Amino acid sequence: MKRILTTPLLPLTLFVLAACSPPAPPAEPIRAVRTITLATASVGGAHEYAGDVRARTESRLGFRVGGKLLSRSANLGDTVRAGQALAQLDPGDLKLSQEAALAALGAAKASYEFSEAEFKRFKELKDQGFISGLELERRETALIGARAQYEQARALASVQGNQTRYATLVADASGVITGVDAEPGAVVASGAPVVRLAHDGPRDVVFNVPEDRVAELRVMAGKVGALKVHVWNDDRPPIAATVREVAAAADPSTRTFVVKADIGRADVRLGQTASVKIEIPRVAGQIKLPLAAVFEAKGVPAVWVVDRSSMTVKQQPVHVAGAEGNDVVLAAGVSPGETVVIAGAHVLSPGQKVRLYAERTTAVGNAGAAIGSSVAAR
Repeated sequence: MKRILTTPLLPLTLFVLAACSPPAPPAEPIRAVRTITLATASVGGAHEYAGDVRARTESRLGFRVGGKLLSRSANLGDTVRAGQALAQLDPGDLKLSQEAALAALGAAKASYEFSEAEFKRFKELKDQGFISGLELERRETALIGARAQYEQARALASVQGNQTRYATLVADASGVITGVDAEPGAVVASGAPVVRLAHDGPRDVVFNVPEDRVAELRVMAGKVGALKVHVWNDDRPPIAATVREVAAAADPSTRTFVVKADIGRADVRLGQTASVKIEIPRVAGQIKLPLAAVFEAKGVPAVWVVDRSSMTVKQQPVHVAGAEGNDVVLAAGVSPGETVVIAGAHVLSPGQKVRLYAERTTAVGNAGAAIGSSVAAR
């Protein structure tokens, strides 16, 4: 009786248990990927950077004394000569200080002359035996002190005279005014820049390069004609330039390095835009890949290599040697003849099955032609 009652319940129990078990995971989809078969190519050519023409020496000129700026005769873009007055301070207080220094000089001079005459009289008295040697030494000490005070006053008067002349800002060299930092009416401190002066003389083309190009530019430093500079809106042949200076540290905002190329006394205007061309010798036997093919895996550059026999992918670490346009130059990690994924790398996983992406432009074009023919027939 027990066997009869339990036998019909067995299929029902198995059905309930099957319904409670988790469903099987779906099969992983076969991704379609774009690939490329690696081959060696030559790498090199030329790199071009935008720069501008600047003076080799540019000075920020300011007054050596503080005061109120009365006038400024030099304006932006003016050509000035060495010794030309550029700006003027209010000289009132400076002239009063000069007068006070001259008055102090006169008093010190009178005291010195009196001490000198007194010493001569006391020396004659000493020779006649009317005074002691101690008294003569006292008068000689007073004369030495008066002479020192006179020399001090004369030096202070000279300094004050110089400061009065410093009320006029004078160009220390011939050149062009490239900037104005103060206007009449402003009270400027000693040393505060008032105008910027680009000196006549050699010119530089200044441009910025990324970090991976700094080493090759430092190798070029001092080599005459290593760079070619073409000034915009100018039909003249390129100007031969020499790398004169490469910045030791990167700019904190752009993370690029400033390079100065010497173009000598070329006939160019300050501020003109120029293109700097650097010829790079071509090197054969290099492997290049599109930038999208390289990704980062645990901090190391890598690519997906397709195994043609099993149509699966595997991660392959690579060593990046540089870049050329939109391509990455690889130094190690892959070999010519291997198949590498160049699109779809972000959705792959190790060992995943893939299929090669096939363009359908021809099929679509034939279908469109068939539809067009059908419409025309109607």
